[in-house]
Amino acid sequence: MPASHSETHKSANIGWLRAAVLGANDGLISTSSLVVGVAAAQPDRASVVVAALAGLVAGALSMAAGEYVSVSSQSDTETADLAREQMELATQPEHELAELAGIYVSRGLSPELAKQVAVELTAHDALGAHARDELGIHDLTRARPVQAALASAAAFAVGAGLPVLFVFVAPTAILTPLVFASTIVALGGLGMLAAQLGGASLLRGAARVTFWGAIAMVSTAMIGKLVGSPV
Repeated sequence: MPASHSETHKSANIGWLRAAVLGANDGLISTSSLVVGVAAAQPDRASVVVAALAGLVAGALSMAAGEYVSVSSQSDTETADLAREQMELATQPEHELAELAGIYVSRGLSPELAKQVAVELTAHDALGAHARDELGIHDLTRARPVQAALASAAAFAVGAGLPVLFVFVAPTAILTPLVFASTIVALGGLGMLAAQLGGASLLRGAARVTFWGAIAMVSTAMIGKLVGSPV
């Protein structure tokens, strides 16, 4: 008896990975940039603490709401497409069978084999076959709004937690360089982790997030200096 064959694919991570990486990146970059910008204006520690905590809470809720609305729209579209397909299967079964067979012919099967495959898959799970092969809707990539929203909010909070922690424990004199350096290191690690999970280049994954993170923090620091300077 042949041994069972089990494989894991990177695409299995695509749903939660996208939301988690986006949330953590945004949490790190936006909160660190906020802290650096406010600190550059030479305020007291209380102002920086308020700004950091407000950025964490507002950002996490904003990420959750935005992700939920976005993924809900995708989910609504998928549900509507599946409902329409279900109705067509009930009212036009022969047409749908021919349509499915035509898809398999376009992928390289002979007409005879394509029809046989279409008949067997229709008998097994007609809607599932059309969802997968006609609509491109797969279980691994189905829209899950609540999951995406929670993952984004949690990841944002985790990412934002690093600069918030330094705001409480670091001396004010070295707060800006400490937040800048730690954020760059954390972004590099996050980029490498995302690349590892997604099967991409580790260096490229780290470089692209650290570059934009540095740009964001330098920009907000300059704004803080300009706004906080006497005129």
